[in-house]
Amino acid sequence: MLAIRLQRNGRTHYSVYRIIVQEAQRHPLSGRVVAEVGHYNPQTKVTTLDKEKIEFYLKNGAQPSTRVIRILKANKIVLPAWVKDPLEKHAKAKHADKLRKNQPKEEVAPAEEAAAPAETPADTPAETAEAPAEAAEAPVEAPAEPAAEEKAE
Repeated sequence: MLAIRLQRNGRTHYSVYRIIVQEAQRHPLSGRVVAEVGHYNPQTKVTTLDKEKIEFYLKNGAQPSTRVIRILKANKIVLPAWVKDPLEKHAKAKHADKLRKNQPKEEVAPAEEAAAPAETPADTPAETAEAPAEAAEAPVEAPAEPAAEEKAE
């Protein structure tokens, strides 16, 4: 099977790519290239393509890489129907029902209920002031006299 892919050329920190047709099993730097069909410079975005050769190899089953697909679409080269568009490919969540956006929405309390506190600060000191008063009104029991003292007399 043939692949249309990028082969890196150029110096350090200034890459320039050749667009080549090659056997898919080979490494791009192996040197065994079937055809060179264009150039791509990512710094200047300059692209030169041989459209006739590219269309010929695509018709004969050469599989373009994802980056080459983007370059070919930018240069308005018609791709066969079997070529998958990398931009349409989105990863699907394995458990989409667990995503936060798919969870049932909780009902939010009206703003009036949320704004009014459950107890006002004036109620709490009044309750605490009444509690010691009730305790003071309760009769105080005298300690029981020991029974041993009565018998000793």
